[in-house]
Amino acid sequence: MPDTMLEEIEDNKTQIRVFIETFGCTFNKADSQIMAGNLLKNNIQVVNSIEKADVTIVNTCYVKQPTESKVTNRIQKIQSEFPEKKLIVSGCMVEIDPKKLEKIAPDSSWIGPHKLKKTTNVVKSSLNGKISKACGFSNDTKVGVPKLRFDPYIHIIQICEGCLGSCSYCCTRFARGSLNSYSISEIKKEAKEAIADGCVEIQLTAQDTAAFGKDTNEKLSKLIEEIATIDGDFRVRIGMMHPKSIGNDLDDLIKAFKLQNVYKFIHLPIQSGCNKILRDMGRDHFAEEYKAIVKKFRQKIPELTIATDIIVGYPTETEKDFNETSKFLKELKPGLIHLSKYKHREGAPSSILTEIPYEVMKRRSKYITKIKSQITKDENKQLMRTVQRALVVEKGNKGGFIAKTNSYIPVIVDDVDIGTFVDIKITEATSTYLRGEKV
Repeated sequence: MPDTMLEEIEDNKTQIRVFIETFGCTFNKADSQIMAGNLLKNNIQVVNSIEKADVTIVNTCYVKQPTESKVTNRIQKIQSEFPEKKLIVSGCMVEIDPKKLEKIAPDSSWIGPHKLKKTTNVVKSSLNGKISKACGFSNDTKVGVPKLRFDPYIHIIQICEGCLGSCSYCCTRFARGSLNSYSISEIKKEAKEAIADGCVEIQLTAQDTAAFGKDTNEKLSKLIEEIATIDGDFRVRIGMMHPKSIGNDLDDLIKAFKLQNVYKFIHLPIQSGCNKILRDMGRDHFAEEYKAIVKKFRQKIPELTIATDIIVGYPTETEKDFNETSKFLKELKPGLIHLSKYKHREGAPSSILTEIPYEVMKRRSKYITKIKSQITKDENKQLMRTVQRALVVEKGNKGGFIAKTNSYIPVIVDDVDIGTFVDIKITEATSTYLRGEKV
């Protein structure tokens, strides 16, 4: 959360001060912005550090075991270092693992992912010494509600919540529930307001954006078209799509992605390149179907960046299965590979299986990392000395600024302003980054 924004808010002195710490995905960040908006609407301060706060909200992610460890360690550390401050836990942990949460933070209050509108009530109850637990499911919309935008140039819109999947390794669906899509008209209205307010990037997010509208007879392709054709110079980033959800919307999706204001970038998780493992995972599609989707996208949009997810070491993955995944990645050459080592998740069906030895998993992960680095290095080298149109989105961690090309590839550049479009000549390319100069 940018300090400048919060400093402006903190000028309005109020009695209650709340700090929100967020873990996880873009969708979770949007949940935090809704909680912050609910607090501001009720004249409660949102501050930029735990030291300034009366109440701390930890918005948790539980998708992977390493994240679970970070979240639980942070909750315990906050209680140890700030015992006088009230603690509220929100996010997926509340619905997925309430037993563990009860054990590590027995005096905390809870806000489930579907109960964000109760944020102010839970905060006030906590300050009055009561433990309040707002849990359970609802179909409340997350569009058109008060939000505090944490970045003045980027606006996140949750287009639907929940999914239609039954992946054997996943626990997130126990927190997010079944599919609940919001209307195109309401989403477009929020996007128009954000663009009018100076935003230059609209992020459409969901657990599965391709599932959008399957419960309301609307389509993702139509939504993208409606947002991308709003007047203005901005970019639209589309979040993760499950391959099985694309279905007969493929041709129209490709047309929508070709629109000028849409990043040429798709996040299309495969998880494994082996059909046997895909069946065991309950992914409901085969590697060949995935390849067909990517082939069609690339034929129409050659500059497209493909991001995918891979889980190594699923309990039933043999060496032969793993080799199929390695071969799949070498052939497909996705520009981004998000790599995870399998670990049992609370309540997930695959948790009854025996995990493979850690050393085997570590070796497989290392091998995929090498493939990943080589693909990125080769792709980046092809961009050397080219001029790329890019949107400057943030300051770099080690100096300079980060700009995203039309293919959503980050480039480090100096002497530019955040929120502006610039032409950048690529002058350096490695397996981890691109660097360029403003033309």
